[in-house]
Amino acid sequence: MVTNSIQDYFSPEEYLTGEKYSQIKHEYVDGEVYAMAGASDAHVTISLNAAMLLRNHHRGSGCRVYVADMKVQIQTRDINRYYYPDVMVTCDGRDKESEYFKSYPCLIIEVLSDTTEAIDRGKKFKDYRRLESLQEYVIISQKTMDVEVFRRNEKGCWELSAFDAGELVEFASVNFCCDISKFYEDVDLDTRNNFIP
Repeated sequence: MVTNSIQDYFSPEEYLTGEKYSQIKHEYVDGEVYAMAGASDAHVTISLNAAMLLRNHHRGSGCRVYVADMKVQIQTRDINRYYYPDVMVTCDGRDKESEYFKSYPCLIIEVLSDTTEAIDRGKKFKDYRRLESLQEYVIISQKTMDVEVFRRNEKGCWELSAFDAGELVEFASVNFCCDISKFYEDVDLDTRNNFIP
């Protein structure tokens, strides 16, 4: 969750070194560093639920699941960015070479908040799409039982599958399926806006 920019230019190496010792997490966008704000109880619980479900699913598979504190690197000819996805899965052996960031995730999950929804749906999704390894981008609401899965098809285009209460959520990139309610375990939802049978 980005809150403010520190105006000095930082090289990627300076950013990565500083981030090892910083007590505050920062995201990096082409030389600018942005401090991240804290998260709500619902946000943290949903992220942890998703990570635990995926971790249990991938146990012993060689795939790795990361939650909140692992950076994803997006580096092309024209951009160099580091973000902290809420949850990320990589099954690519090349990601074992880097201890502090991953470059080849197949699945990224962001839990929406009022302050980050526009960024998660817009700028970050645009940047994440540059990752050739990424097959699915998932957005989870923390207010209502609502999961959106953007999946890259065989033509390279992104297609949306939306899920709500009572439905099974599928992440095809990692051969995972579960009832949507499992993401919301121990989360108090506003049931006035969402019917839960």
